[in-house]
Amino acid sequence: MRREIGEIPDVVANFLDQSSAVVAAAAVALRTSQPAMVATIARGSSDHASAYLKYAIELTLGLPVASIGPSIASIYGRDLKLDRCAAIAISQSGKSPDIVGMTQSARRSGATAIAITNTAGSPLAESADFTINLHAGVEQSVAATKTFATSIVAGLALLGQWSGDEALIAAVNALPETLAKAVACDWSEMIGALDGHTALYVLGRGPGWAIANEAALKFKETCGIQGEAYSAAEVMHGPVSIVTPGYPVLALAARDAAEPSVADMAHKLAGQGALAFLTSDRSGAAHRLPFAATGHPITDPLSLIVSFYGFVEALARHRGLNPDAPRLLKKVTETL
Repeated sequence: MRREIGEIPDVVANFLDQSSAVVAAAAVALRTSQPAMVATIARGSSDHASAYLKYAIELTLGLPVASIGPSIASIYGRDLKLDRCAAIAISQSGKSPDIVGMTQSARRSGATAIAITNTAGSPLAESADFTINLHAGVEQSVAATKTFATSIVAGLALLGQWSGDEALIAAVNALPETLAKAVACDWSEMIGALDGHTALYVLGRGPGWAIANEAALKFKETCGIQGEAYSAAEVMHGPVSIVTPGYPVLALAARDAAEPSVADMAHKLAGQGALAFLTSDRSGAAHRLPFAATGHPITDPLSLIVSFYGFVEALARHRGLNPDAPRLLKKVTETL
């Protein structure tokens, strides 16, 4: 896992070089078809990548994006009315039957189907109109890191070309350099601070909320910590009742319009006794964590998860666990 985290900047650079042609072709198809909405199809970490792209697409293009439950096709046998839609399916292995089945259903129903996968020639790749190969190489760690980050980059590269947003395109192309800085960010002060804790909250908003969900999952699968992700706007609606003195909170604030609200919530919880950590320079009671700013609000949350990955890998080892092979988990999960 540690080695693969370190590979992320080079993998992203290789992806941008190797997949530029298919990204451009898919973008032309989307501009031509002018979809009225976008459907995403994914599970696990890939679904968190989809949630990130949901916010990115809605903020950039103003198109609504909905996550479709793969079981609609695989278990319930229903096709949805997806003509004049784009369907984006994300799966590292491209082998999960329910993801493949829902993608086939979407294409049957008239959607422009785009697969983002790390496995060329996989069933998912064969089910789509366009396949964007991550070119990430073999990912041996059960916990996805380089494929997760590159899946988001793939979606953002497609969005940049689709929308013609030159600032976003430039920010995506600059990600290899920025993510190298993110790998180097040191969050080690949080490792010892979590000694004795078995649960925590991870906060975010917008694309940062998608990243918070990914971080919460990694706490569970690598460290055995019950991480729960919440929007900084929702944590006060009930969940705050279990934030007793010393309860850990990780607030993932990006450099976007939501940064003040995420930072303010982290400082508020810290002021009430929580052990709060925050990726922001906005001053207050929470402990500041270093971050690598990307210079664009759509790409900025991505650098946070890259920094987090290095931290959570070290945290697992600090706790005597093997983050490369979490208990009861396997690399490819073929769900129906």
